[in-house]
Amino acid sequence: MVDTHCHLNFRAFKDDLEACLSRASEVGVNYMINPGSQYDTSKRSVELAKKYDNLYAAIGLHPIHLFAMEVDEGEDHFATRAEVFDYEKYRDLAKPDSKVVAIGECGLDYFHLPPGRTIAEVRAVQIELLKQQIKLATDLNLPMIFHCREAYEDLLEVLQAEVKQGQLPQGGVVHCFLGDREQAQAFLDLGLLLSFTGIITFKNVKPELIEVIKQTPLDKIMIETDAPYLAPAPHRGQRNEPAFVAEVAKKIADIKGISLAEVDKTTTENAQRLFRLSSLSQAQRRL
Repeated sequence: MVDTHCHLNFRAFKDDLEACLSRASEVGVNYMINPGSQYDTSKRSVELAKKYDNLYAAIGLHPIHLFAMEVDEGEDHFATRAEVFDYEKYRDLAKPDSKVVAIGECGLDYFHLPPGRTIAEVRAVQIELLKQQIKLATDLNLPMIFHCREAYEDLLEVLQAEVKQGQLPQGGVVHCFLGDREQAQAFLDLGLLLSFTGIITFKNVKPELIEVIKQTPLDKIMIETDAPYLAPAPHRGQRNEPAFVAEVAKKIADIKGISLAEVDKTTTENAQRLFRLSSLSQAQRRL
């Protein structure tokens, strides 16, 4: 399996990264993509990808890192600092030997609002940042990993306009998708994939989200953990990690009434195709 979105580049894994990689390998999760959320974590992702054959990097500036504020994600509490997107610095991270396979995670987030800022102000700044990163992905001929929280209609509007202008030729994925069926179809119509997290295993998961999974073709789906966040059942309350992505795959198999092997095979192929992972089946982790 491929955990297409985890954050082993975050501080939550600074003390036991190799143990996490071993646990993932033991359950058949041998390949992981680590998106950055700002320059420092993007750089760390590239460093890890160079060190371990089965890790790949994505680089980008998450919208919540445009402003200085306190962020409470339940599993973690941290302070962001306002970062200005430096196009050339990010471009320089994606050197040929960097194993950077995508730009992201980036997108729109209207859930976390900085104090003293209106939604209109935040929206304008975030959309401008998103367009800059779409340009970077287009210039580098890379797919994108989109974050979206309480902003699906705006994200669709931006992407539809950009694609119409010839931007984003390699497509991308909407990570941790939580939208409705109509929004899902609109993203699929743009050639994007949808990725699902442990949220789909929660007891209070919305029936509409389960219906989205039922209706979305398997060849348009990827699986992820978003570790260290969103640990799936039966691991609620623990720090999430790549080994737990198997629970997401099992839930998708259950929802669709197909075998876990089929979910494993197809979602792995989807990840390999989107991110153009070289020699995926032969990659071995260096410990």
